[in-house]
Amino acid sequence: METLPTGISVLDREFGGGLPSGSVVVLKADPASQSELIVERFSRPRTCRYLTTVRAADAVEPTLSLGDDADRETTVAETDREDPIEDVLAAASDLPDRGTLVIDSIEPLEAVDGARYGSFLTDLRQRVADADGVALIHAFKTNTGENRRLTEQVADVIFDLRTTVTSAEIVNRLIVPKFRGGAALEEPLKLKLTDSVSIDTSRDIA
Repeated sequence: METLPTGISVLDREFGGGLPSGSVVVLKADPASQSELIVERFSRPRTCRYLTTVRAADAVEPTLSLGDDADRETTVAETDREDPIEDVLAAASDLPDRGTLVIDSIEPLEAVDGARYGSFLTDLRQRVADADGVALIHAFKTNTGENRRLTEQVADVIFDLRTTVTSAEIVNRLIVPKFRGGAALEEPLKLKLTDSVSIDTSRDIA
């Protein structure tokens, strides 16, 4: 099992180089948070198939930095708004070796009936494993239904981004409560999310 970098150096250090190949990762976050910065960093290290289920592709593409890696291909595609499942599975089948699949966001897929959604998750996981790649599912915390529980159950890794806003500061903490094939974090990581992702070394204000 190969370890694949996440594109976020602080996480790669914590995880001993990255995530196990074949992993399905869920990033849970509030819709008003800066979680899109984490999603964008995940798209960087390898060839990426980026599927947007809500936003238009031309709204997503300018936010994805290609850097200096001319060998890496990133494609952004909109899914069918009424039935996105087949589009996602087709992209997963087309995932190159050690590629990254991004689903941004999962809520329209979670809206289908439970039996179909469970079958979709099984197929998705197998196709990502066949490619020795990584899938990142962007999941907003506004959805708490039964299909969200299926999403988290099938996931190999769960990133839980918690954003606290006070009159004095905005604090972002990343909790990793689940990590198959590796070690979950014993304590939250305090992140600085501005135009990049880094460790926040400032002291908490009581």
